[in-house]
Amino acid sequence: MSKNRPFALSIAGLDPSGGAGILADTKTFEQHQVQGLAISTANTIQTDCKFYEIEWTSLDFVLRSIKKLFKNYSIKSVKISIVPSFFYLNEVVSLIKKLSPNTLIIWDTVLKSSTEFEFLAIENQSDLQQILSKIDLITPNYEEIMQLYPNFIAEKLWVKNELPTAILLKGGHNHTALGTDYLFMKSNLTELSPTKINFRPKHGSGCVLSSAITANLALGYDLKTACLEAKIYIEKYLNSTSTLIGYHYV
Repeated sequence: MSKNRPFALSIAGLDPSGGAGILADTKTFEQHQVQGLAISTANTIQTDCKFYEIEWTSLDFVLRSIKKLFKNYSIKSVKISIVPSFFYLNEVVSLIKKLSPNTLIIWDTVLKSSTEFEFLAIENQSDLQQILSKIDLITPNYEEIMQLYPNFIAEKLWVKNELPTAILLKGGHNHTALGTDYLFMKSNLTELSPTKINFRPKHGSGCVLSSAITANLALGYDLKTACLEAKIYIEKYLNSTSTLIGYHYV
């Protein structure tokens, strides 16, 4: 008899191309032997190379969905992606922590699409800090970290232990060390170096990475190991095809 799989939940947009959003997340969950659940925050019209339209799911609908899923399943970890506002994000995160305080929350900080469509603007820094204190990990790239924390690099906020949550700073836009990620946990810094030099860009690669981390956390890995294992997975994904849509491998 097979081992029971832990549950992980993706709260993200629906990308009909399957390269990003809840379709990419559930594919990733499946490859990690994790039972994937999904709630759509938005329906989009897009391909792997162009974004056309978005229709947001009402907050009330999403919250009702969360309540039903948590009532019926023991969800170990949750990955959140695109949301229309900080109020929306805070309501989602607060409800999850109320229903299941030990469930780990990862926010893939998608502020705009790879095709430059903007989802969320940073308007109030104090609201941001308050929300992040309820989240276990965020996964920004270099452009996103400068929007979230304009002085992050210059002031070395992680050294001062001023971060409200753990941060995995993705290295896809790291011009000095391309592909090298940095995991900040309190005042600790871990460098995650790539195993290869050349990678083929992929639509939704950030979604796949964050959902791989979410799956690993559901499986019981600690945060550092979850990120290390996810990096191995995303490298295979990036080099799986020559197109912008990748293949998922175990």
